[in-house]
Amino acid sequence: MKIKAALATTAAFISASALSAADLEVTHWWTSGGEAVAVSEFAKAVNEKTAHNWVDGAIAGSGGTARPIIISRILGGDPMAATQLNHGRQAEELIEAGLMTDLTDLAEAEGWKDFVYPSSLLEGCTYEGRIYCVPVNIHSTQWLWLSHDAFEQAGIEVPKDWFEFVAAAPKLEEAGLVPMAQGQQGWQQAIAFGALSISVVGIDTWSKVVVEKDADVAGGPEYAKVFQASANARELARNSNVQDWNLATNMVITGKAGGQIMGDWAQGEFAVAGQVAGEDYTCLPGLGLNQVIDTGGDAFYFPVVDDPDVKAAQLEMASILISKEAQVAFNLAKGSLPVRGDIDLSTANDCMQKGLAILAAGGVLPNADQTLSADTQTQIKDLMAEFWASDMTAEDAQARYASIIASAD
Repeated sequence: MKIKAALATTAAFISASALSAADLEVTHWWTSGGEAVAVSEFAKAVNEKTAHNWVDGAIAGSGGTARPIIISRILGGDPMAATQLNHGRQAEELIEAGLMTDLTDLAEAEGWKDFVYPSSLLEGCTYEGRIYCVPVNIHSTQWLWLSHDAFEQAGIEVPKDWFEFVAAAPKLEEAGLVPMAQGQQGWQQAIAFGALSISVVGIDTWSKVVVEKDADVAGGPEYAKVFQASANARELARNSNVQDWNLATNMVITGKAGGQIMGDWAQGEFAVAGQVAGEDYTCLPGLGLNQVIDTGGDAFYFPVVDDPDVKAAQLEMASILISKEAQVAFNLAKGSLPVRGDIDLSTANDCMQKGLAILAAGGVLPNADQTLSADTQTQIKDLMAEFWASDMTAEDAQARYASIIASAD
């Protein structure tokens, strides 16, 4: 549906008198170079296509830093007009408390179910049959990013999968390079652990643990391989002395590190640096071992507000964020995949094309935000932070992980 048609549909839900211009504070945690470029595309669309004003409320740091601030403001009676969260279970309690705007009527009028793909994205915005958020992208976390410059310095070919990458580590070290760039934060280390899990034990075994929450499998011999692989990765990243994910990505961009396990949003940093996929860097979905991606991502929620002008503007914004034009502009800059299955992305780079091909082939998995509660995920991130920062054995880490899965909700 074109933006004009979408706005016409939106207007059916609000009175003409409510269409006054409004300042719309939008909170999010997109603050790296590539992320800032991407979110500016959304701001431009809202400012150009409506009478409203996008007031940027960027919160520095990761989602783990931003989410408590966002939730505290909403619970404290100081809601923003819109806020980024991940679609999934993060907003369940806010929805239950009646603090999030119901978008179901708008979604049905615009036919979101007809073009949002995969359907799990919209399901992640649905609670008790009602839709409470607009998904804006598909982010996957099973990617290995490799620096062509680093491997050229080491005098070896760019690896084709995780095991070749591990085998190349000694040559990288001999060349004075860090084999694996890794930010020292639990959420980043949990991403590496999750990507290794799927690659090492395969989808079926991973699903038994993350989807079915089978603690026996989590503590069993197959998953022991995951923790040994994680211990190996920890050694490869011993000299990666950075905190933030984008600083780790910059180590790959500048040829100071051989590779990094990180979500597809890393593409935005490569783009800002002027690097070309397939020429300056290689991306391996599924760490080169599995042609799969998970379907996590970002969504915008609209807290309930008392101002009728803001209420009307929230619906207009929701319509624009999922429109074809905004989806193309934002996701090309962000490095993520669009939530719409009816748009042309022939201009996307090599890495995005790989992701689109996997998506088209149905090689998608649920994201942890869709299968594990925020509390369970926090426990896993805390465990990973401790494991990566210490000499905790793989056996001890696995035992603690199995205990978390046993009580997961």
